[in-house]
Amino acid sequence: MKTTQLTIKFLALILCLITAIGIALFPMMQQAEADITNRDLTFQPASSHQIEIVFVLDTTSSMSGLIHAAKEKIWSIASTMASAQQNPDIKMGLVAFRDRGDDYVTKVFDLSDDLDTMYANLMDLRAQGGGDGPESVNQALYDAIHKISWSHDDNVYKASFLVGDAPPHMDYPDDIKYPVTLATAKNKGIIVNTIQSGQHQETRSPWQEIAALGLGEYFHVKSSGNTVAVATPFDQKLVRLSEKLESTRLYYGDEETKVTQTRKLEASKKIREELSIEALARRSSYNVTPSGKKNFLGESELVEAVSSGKIKLEDIDKDNLPKSFKAIKLNDQMAIIKEKNQQRIKLKNEIQKLSQIRNEFIKNKLAKDGDSTSYLDDKIYEAVKKQSAKTGLRYDSDSAKY
Repeated sequence: MKTTQLTIKFLALILCLITAIGIALFPMMQQAEADITNRDLTFQPASSHQIEIVFVLDTTSSMSGLIHAAKEKIWSIASTMASAQQNPDIKMGLVAFRDRGDDYVTKVFDLSDDLDTMYANLMDLRAQGGGDGPESVNQALYDAIHKISWSHDDNVYKASFLVGDAPPHMDYPDDIKYPVTLATAKNKGIIVNTIQSGQHQETRSPWQEIAALGLGEYFHVKSSGNTVAVATPFDQKLVRLSEKLESTRLYYGDEETKVTQTRKLEASKKIREELSIEALARRSSYNVTPSGKKNFLGESELVEAVSSGKIKLEDIDKDNLPKSFKAIKLNDQMAIIKEKNQQRIKLKNEIQKLSQIRNEFIKNKLAKDGDSTSYLDDKIYEAVKKQSAKTGLRYDSDSAKY
């Protein structure tokens, strides 16, 4: 009898403990459920798959049409690369070249996932110089292979695209000729593709040879880049949504970090002022992909860092906080971050949905008007799709091309 009573008392005690624990944990469970509900589902964890692309671009006078095309289509190119199943991390670089006696022989802009800043550099390029036929292609290729911080990982898709309309100077005695450079590229796992602009027959043969030695593809486009900028009824709204999305960014960090952040914001401002509405719409779509996350956020973005748990707001030095935060209490700071994060999630979802509608609109229009496979961005997409398969990247659909 005593044993039975003791067992009953023990079970009652256990039930009391369970109830007490449940009551204590209930607020935490509610918060966890809220966190799941408010989680940013658009931005997925960083991918282990990477793409590194360097454009080696002739910037002499005869290339004005194709340079304009590149400026218009760079976001389309980035978006197509981002459409892989694995949501790859994307870095781009640029080597601009002319010839000896011009303002410069080469300008090298290293690989970066901050495509806004890289694009701002591209926008500054003007087609000038040249005129004597051959250009400093050998030097440009050498710098692309040796002065860019390529990954040493064999699993990273690494490729360059040489874009130009003139053959290389092979008469400079102190030049390192392209066969030597391409052998180095092969050892580093860097594929070299060529895109010939215009109809010059003397360019075709070396361009084809460079692509063959670089284990890449040779393409030909018109001097205009065969570009097509399709305006849609959704472009303006996408740009407005993107501007609102960018207004949710807050930055923190020391003085050195703030210099980088200022450069990033200035690049974004320049892009908004100078880019066509169609290209801005494409940029909006790219920035809400997992691959575009780093380009959108930049370095040390406060809302993302705190909301994701990467850092605690109270652990940040007060001097490193945004100016607007320095005169308000911690609870008010957290309220602002929470509000901006919720606004950000809503805006990104809207942009994603509208981007899909825009893509279908363009796809149907191009299908009606004619083939798009001769366009500059399509050529690059097809090469990336084919070559990156060796590193495990898979592209299921061509819808992102639009």
